[in-house]
This record gives sequence, C-alpha cells and structure tokens, in this order.
Amino acid sequence: MSHADARTDTAAAPALPAATVLGYPRIGPRRELKTALERYWSGASDLAELEQAAAEVRTRTRTRLVELGLRRDDASVPSAFSFYDPVLDVVTLLGAVPSRFADLPAADGSVGLAESFVLARGDEARGPLEMTKWFDTNYHYLVPELGPRTPIALVGDRPVRELLEARADGVQARPVLVGPVTFLLLAKAEDGAPDGFHPLDRLEDVLDAYAALLPRLAEAGAGWVQLDEPGLVVDGAVPAEDVLAATRRAYERLTAVTDRPALLVTTPYGDPGAALPVLLGTGVEGIGLDL
Repeated sequence: MSHADARTDTAAAPALPAATVLGYPRIGPRRELKTALERYWSGASDLAELEQAAAEVRTRTRTRLVELGLRRDDASVPSAFSFYDPVLDVVTLLGAVPSRFADLPAADGSVGLAESFVLARGDEARGPLEMTKWFDTNYHYLVPELGPRTPIALVGDRPVRELLEARADGVQARPVLVGPVTFLLLAKAEDGAPDGFHPLDRLEDVLDAYAALLPRLAEAGAGWVQLDEPGLVVDGAVPAEDVLAATRRAYERLTAVTDRPALLVTTPYGDPGAALPVLLGTGVEGIGLDL
C-alpha cells in the first residue's frame, strides 16, 4: 500500500489498517448464496428469504475474517458482498439501465434486487446483459450498456445499508466498489448510440453519483472506501492518454468531496505504470499495488 498525503478537507485521514484483505469469497463456505439464489429463481423462496440468507453469509464472512486476525475497529474487514456481480451492482446503484429495460426502475430511478436479476438473466422478451471474462481471471462480469441518454445518478443505497449492518454487528467495515474509470472502461456503447460515442464520455455523470455516495458512506461511519481500478493496468480500446486523463479527473473530483471517507484505490492484476504517478498526484489516501 502507498499513501498520498494530500487531503482536501480539514479532517486527518484515518490510518490505513496494518493488515487487511481486498475482498473475500462471497458465496459462503458451503455455497449458501448459490443455493439461496437458485431457490429464489425457482420460486421455492421469496425475496425476504433470499435477503436473510445473504445477510447470514455476510455475518459469517465478517466473523471469519475477525477470527483470522483482522480487527473489528479499523476498516480492516472489506464489505465486498454481491448477490451476482459487482459491475452489475454499480449499474443498479446508478440506475444505468439500458433502454430495452426502461420499465424496470421505480419512479425514483432505483432498481430493486428482483429487477437486477432481470438485467442479469433476461426474461421472455429480452436477453440479459452480455457476460464476458473479468480481465485474466475465470470470473465473468456483466457488461454495462451505456448511451448518451442512459440514466446515471445515485439511486441506490445498498453499500450504505450493508455498512450499517456491519456496524450493528460491531465491525467497522470498508465498503468496496468497482471504481468509476474501470466501470466505464468495461462498459460498451448501447445499440443505437451515435458513432464515436464511448461510455467514458459519461465520466462526469458517473463521478457526480460517486461523489454523492461518499458523504453518505462517511455519515454511516465509513473511515475508508475501496475503489477497485483494474482497468488502469491493461491496454484496451481507449487510448492510454485518455485513460490517464479520466483517472486524473476522476480522483481529483472525488478527493475534492468534503466530508468523505479516505480513499483506497486498488490496481489489481498488473503494473499500473503511468497511472501510478497520476493517482499519487490526486490526493487519494491509499493505493493498493498488486506485486
């Protein structure tokens, strides 16, 4: 981990935990989450039962990490749970639903858990979001589909609710989210988007949503928030200079938010290269390097 010293508000950043992990398997030691999902999808259980099963998995994860030596009181324990896919979690957090699924969000733009599964699995009339490999792993993620008019705003609160759940359990957890730059680099242009459009063109809208989330997490008790940016370590279709410019803009914008948690930006799966000095120049409080 590397620390940057700059901070734009008057509060000192809390110390980075001396020992931590960046995430933890979310499926449960006996595949409890998978079993609960399949029961729900088959109609054998309802949404409340699924939520309860997931809460039990999260509680067991926190307990296990503390048993293994992580502290309860210093943001050592990551809050990295997902029902299906962390990229899909950002889609629903931002209400960034493709136009063919425009009927799914509620009047306020929020996307419920049941509706998120329609995005993931499709229905009788529509295919799901595309699934493809997550970098050089065997995990697969759901590809966001964005256009110039795709709704993007902070409409979800699940990271806040799961943080409060952890705190009620006596654990000062650290929320974990896919970072804004990686989210956009992994997205594809929605069918019908104008020629030349790239999801990275929606950076300011995504940053507005992340910037709105950070104070809410701080108010709920988060000392640190982890933003995973593996998109910074690989070559993709977007020119490197554009990725670096987006990275600089993203983290200058987010570190300028007042009353926010400290930011730990991780760069897993490779060498961040030229992105490292860019991040160090933005005022993020911690950088995770994959060695």
